[in-house]
Amino acid sequence: MIDPVEKDAAGLPLTCRAVFIIGPDKTLKLSMLYPATCGRNFREIIRCVDSLQLTESSRVATPADWVQGGRCMVVPSVKPEDEMKLFPKGVEVVPVPSGRQYLRLTPQPDA
Repeated sequence: MIDPVEKDAAGLPLTCRAVFIIGPDKTLKLSMLYPATCGRNFREIIRCVDSLQLTESSRVATPADWVQGGRCMVVPSVKPEDEMKLFPKGVEVVPVPSGRQYLRLTPQPDA
């Protein structure tokens, strides 16, 4: 892939930097595309791999800026009556203006 905006001294487009994460099932799980002028952040790549592995085995999603060991969001498909069975460490419902109880946080499950 080339970046049509970023050009070298000769005026040729620079290549983009791409990261692809392929799962064990041979499907694309994540792709990141960086312009040639932007370095890759390997901590972010590792964070994404950790998140992908966790969310594959647990019924959670990881929020922005999540780090290993941080709180996770309970996915909406989990029924309230199943929370304690799935998340024995507890679930916190975050109040939202609508009053709906869909934003639920739990400590990171043991994967």
